[in-house]
Amino acid sequence: MIELWFAVIAFLWTGYFVLEGFDFGVGMVAPLVSRNGEEQRAGLATIGPVWDGNEVWLITAVGAMFAAFPVWYAGLFSSFYLPVTLVLAGLIVRGVGLEWRGKVTNPVWCDLGIVVGSALPAFLWGAIFASLLFGGAAPALLGGAFTLAVCALHGAVFLALRTTGPVRRRARTVAMAAGAVTIPVAVFALSSLGTAPALAAMAALAAATALIWRRREGWAFTATAGAIVLTTLAVFMELRVRPLPGLTLAEAASGDYTLTMLTWIGLITLPFIMVYQGWTYWVFRKRIKVPA
Repeated sequence: MIELWFAVIAFLWTGYFVLEGFDFGVGMVAPLVSRNGEEQRAGLATIGPVWDGNEVWLITAVGAMFAAFPVWYAGLFSSFYLPVTLVLAGLIVRGVGLEWRGKVTNPVWCDLGIVVGSALPAFLWGAIFASLLFGGAAPALLGGAFTLAVCALHGAVFLALRTTGPVRRRARTVAMAAGAVTIPVAVFALSSLGTAPALAAMAALAAATALIWRRREGWAFTATAGAIVLTTLAVFMELRVRPLPGLTLAEAASGDYTLTMLTWIGLITLPFIMVYQGWTYWVFRKRIKVPA
């Protein structure tokens, strides 16, 4: 049961990073691909129906950690209290910006809030997990730079996939530029892990850059999503051995009765979440049309 729930938590974090990753990326690069208010609205409309639903994965992941591994949960979030608080502040600022943008006369402050509220969590999650694995300021900065760059690439590819006209063309250009930055950062950040998933993640990022250059947005998005999945897998393979310094997974886990009850709850709730999310993406699958 301990191994099962660790796998469930890894799956939930992976879903969060994949889905929220392109939300963060769109929030960061939308101003770069927009030349007027209409294009900015179109870019943000690609995540409008889904961004708040994507945050459910974070809530579920943290809730599962609290229930299944309370010692791990307490140690992780107390050790990184300040950066986690800044993550929450960024998510709040971004949410306010997205909700209020269409309700104010001058949305410049909303747009700034969206950019900052997207970039801050994108950087901090990488810094938190890198510091958890390796400790020290240098690995944290490198991990943060890596996740920031990957989210920018992931979001630019998503914009190219979901828009038309000039926004789509500019999104491809931004994606290629982001890929040129992301690949060398990934080499430094992931080489320290040295596992097969980490090496495969580097290859996926290179493939994504080549695919977006060839205007294969769908496959490029699959590659960036795959890189995030593989990176998260590599991280949680390390955390499985040592979730916190001096702590094993068995020591961090709840009792058998709690894990059994959680399993029954998970069997009911997780399929519902996944079906609902899949239905949402299917309904809003069409490209956002942008006038040329």
